Amino acid sequence: MRHYNKGFTLIELLIVIAIVAILATIATLLYQDYVAQSQVERAYIELATYKSAVEEHLSRGRHVMSNSELGYAPSNLTAAASGDIANFLLDGSGSLEVTLGGNASPLVSGTHISISRSTNGIWNCDIDESGAGAWKDVYMPSGCL
Repeated sequence: MRHYNKGFTLIELLIVIAIVAILATIATLLYQDYVAQSQVERAYIELATYKSAVEEHLSRGRHVMSNSELGYAPSNLTAAASGDIANFLLDGSGSLEVTLGGNASPLVSGTHISISRSTNGIWNCDIDESGAGAWKDVYMPSGCL
């Protein structure tokens, strides 16, 4: 009676390892995109929370607002684009602006997020991705141009 070895050959093991490596690489890239997208969305939402404080200040006739008056607390992802995040004119138009940095993914670090207000009180979002490392359209938060 013959006895056969029952196991995997070296070639079969190498093929399995190669397949697992390819899947791990794809998963890592998708995860990095997910992290970058969620960081941009988070920064946008954090900035949008200050719209109500701006509206309150504007309704009282105050167009100059410091970060402390708005209650702005920079997160580990954002920094004020220039001094104060709010820049408004006497007519009520202006914008809230931050730049991604700090612990932000290198894919989106340097992205400038601006939420602007028109004189009639309509808010619009604009994202300048020219400073980002490797911007992709999927990183754009919903409602932004």
